Amino acid sequence: MNNPDALRKVCIVGGGTAGWIAAAVMAHHMKGRLFEIELVESDDIGTIGVGESTIPPFMELIAKLDINEQDFVRQVQASFKLGIEFKDWWKKGERYFHPFGDIGQRVELSDFYQCWRKATLSGHDFPLQDFAPASVMAREGRFMLPFKAQRTPISSASYALHVDAKRVAQYLRAHAEARGVKRTEGMVTDVALDDRGFVSSLTLKDGRQVSADFFIDCSGFRALLIEKALGTRYTDWSNYLFCDRAIAAQTENVGPPSPYTLAEAQDAGWRWRIPLQHRTGNGHVYSSEFMSDEEATRILLDKVEGEVVAGPMVVPFKTGVREQIWHKNVLSLGLASGFIEPLESTAIHLIYRGMDFFFRFLPDRHCDPALADEYNRRMVADYTEIRDFIVLHYCLSARDDTPFWRKVRDMEWPDSLKQRVELFRTNGSLREGLDELFRSVSWFSVFDGMGERPRTYHPLVDRIDEAALYAGMDQARGQLAAMVQQLPTHQQFIDAHCRADKVDLARPAHAAA
Repeated sequence: MNNPDALRKVCIVGGGTAGWIAAAVMAHHMKGRLFEIELVESDDIGTIGVGESTIPPFMELIAKLDINEQDFVRQVQASFKLGIEFKDWWKKGERYFHPFGDIGQRVELSDFYQCWRKATLSGHDFPLQDFAPASVMAREGRFMLPFKAQRTPISSASYALHVDAKRVAQYLRAHAEARGVKRTEGMVTDVALDDRGFVSSLTLKDGRQVSADFFIDCSGFRALLIEKALGTRYTDWSNYLFCDRAIAAQTENVGPPSPYTLAEAQDAGWRWRIPLQHRTGNGHVYSSEFMSDEEATRILLDKVEGEVVAGPMVVPFKTGVREQIWHKNVLSLGLASGFIEPLESTAIHLIYRGMDFFFRFLPDRHCDPALADEYNRRMVADYTEIRDFIVLHYCLSARDDTPFWRKVRDMEWPDSLKQRVELFRTNGSLREGLDELFRSVSWFSVFDGMGERPRTYHPLVDRIDEAALYAGMDQARGQLAAMVQQLPTHQQFIDAHCRADKVDLARPAHAAA
C-alpha cells in the first residue's frame, strides 16, 4: 500500500543550471513514478550563467544521470580541468596549484605529506606538486583520463570540466523533458499560502495558476519563494569575504585551452580565466568598498586575451547562506539558498549536493520539520566548510600592498578556521569532518602554496628508513614526469575524442546548439 500522504507533485521555480539540475536529478530518481515534476521558467528572465567551472564530483553526477560523458563534453563545448592555478595570492610574483586527485602515495602507515614534510626539514628540495599527477599534467598542458591509465603514475589524478553554463542548462533540460518533466513558460507574479503557511500555488503573469505539494526555489538572488513568500532570513558572511561584485565577459580563444582554471589576485579581489573549446570565460571579483564598477571593468578588459564576444556584465552579490535553506514546503537551491564567491568552483556542486540531501530526507506532503532541520544542518555545514576554505586563500596572504589586502590582513578569522589552522601548524594534522568536500590534498596544497608549513611532522614517519624514503620519493617524482611527457596535449586529446562543432560566437547559445 502506497503512502496516501506521499508527494504527488513537485514544482521547480526557475530554470538555469540550478533548475534543470534539480529537474534532471528528480526525473532520474522518479523514473516516471511517485510524483509529477513541473518546472516554471520565463524566457524574459536571464540567468547569471557566469559559473562555468566544475569540480570532480560533477563527473559523478553526469555518470549517475546515465549521461554519456563524451557526448556531454561535445555538446556543452567543454574542456577538461585538472585543478586551479593561483597567481599573486601569497605574494606578488608567486603562484601555486591546487590539483584534483592525490599527491603521492602513502608510505607504510604514513600519509605522503608527512613524509614530504620530513624530507623538506632534512634539506631535500622536493616541490610538493611534483608528486601530484594533475599538477604535473596541468603544468605541461597534457591530459589523459586517469581511469584509462590504471597502474601508471597518473592513475590517482582526477578531473572536472570547464563548461558553458547555458549549454549545460539546455542539455539537462532536454534530458529532463525526455524523462517526463513538464516545462511551463511563464513569469511568477504572485504566491499563495495556505493556512499552515505552506506555498499552495503560483500565479503566472497571464493569469494561469500552478499548484503543487512541494516547491523548489531556483529563482536566483530574487528568492521568490524562500524569502519573499516565506520570509526566511539570510546570514551575511561579508565580514569574512569582502568581495561583493563581479564583472563577467566572454572572449574568443587565442590558443589551445589550458586544462586548468586561472585565479589571479588583483588589487581589490581576483580575476578568473576559464577556457572552453569555443571561447574563454573571464571575470573580475572585487570589493565595491575599494573599487568602482568602471575601474573593475577596465582592469578586466585590459587583462583579457582575444576579442570580447559577450559582456561585460556586472553581477552584485552578497556572500552568505540562508538560515533555513528548506522551510515548510519550499527548498531553495543555487543562488536562492546562498552564495560563496566562485574561487574554488563550488556553486554547481552545492546545487546537486542540495538535491542529494533532499532525497535522503524526502518528505511527504506534511513536511515534518525534523527532516528540514536535519537537511538544513547538513547543508549549512557544507556552506560553512566551503566558506572557511575560501577564507583560507585570503587570510594566509602576505600581501599588504593595497587597502583591500590590508583589510584582509587585519580581519577576524572564523573560529572554525582558526582551529583548523592551529592544528595544522603543529605537525600537519588536519581536522576533517563528516563527508566534507575539501579533503587533505586541497588543504595541503593551499597551505603550501600560501607559504604555511607545519613546525614538524607526525612521529610515525621516523619508523621509515630515511635513505629508502628519499630515494623512493626521487624515483616517483622522475617516473611521474617521464610518464606525463608521453601523454597527448590537452588539445590533442580533445581533438581525438570529444571535439565540439564550431559555433558562431555572435549567435546566442540556443541558436548555435
